[in-house]
Amino acid sequence: MLFFCLVPAKESAVPDKEALLEEYMAQIAKGDHDALAALYQHTNASIYGFALSILKNASDAEDALHDCFLDIYQAAGSYRPQGKPMAWIFTIVRNRCLQKLRERGRTADIPPEDWEPYLKSCDSVTPEDRLLIGACMERLTQEERQIVVLHAVSGFRHREIAQILQLPLPTVLSKYHRALKKLKKYVTEGEER
Repeated sequence: MLFFCLVPAKESAVPDKEALLEEYMAQIAKGDHDALAALYQHTNASIYGFALSILKNASDAEDALHDCFLDIYQAAGSYRPQGKPMAWIFTIVRNRCLQKLRERGRTADIPPEDWEPYLKSCDSVTPEDRLLIGACMERLTQEERQIVVLHAVSGFRHREIAQILQLPLPTVLSKYHRALKKLKKYVTEGEER
């Protein structure tokens, strides 16, 4: 006869990502440069991808990324922990991007070569996947790209994306599903533009 005993799982030695980011924010508020570097290491790919989806220009996205971390360092003391530091960070980078768009008045498309460095930073993406992702992203509108990147790459919930992009939740949901249908059609049927 076999007996099974339920043993409570040990708490993970590694805190979840949000708790880790909250700790970095608290340390940055105290002026810890190492915490800022660690925050950068954990978040730069997501922030850069989001900035690129808005600005559609690699150098502008890099500038927004840099400015975002300067803003984080300066404003860390006013940050109030609510369990979602990435939402706070994405609000900062979104505001920086919108400011840059107003200053320059540009809305050019993202050239495929600008997506390549971002995709290379994701270890799980193969070269074949990069080609497919690049081709797929060209099929989406700017808002659809932003929503897909925020949800699929950065792991935000639709409600959080609605707050970040300042869109109604039903709009975010419909644009996300519309984008997935476009991508599925392109992948399965090889839709031409």
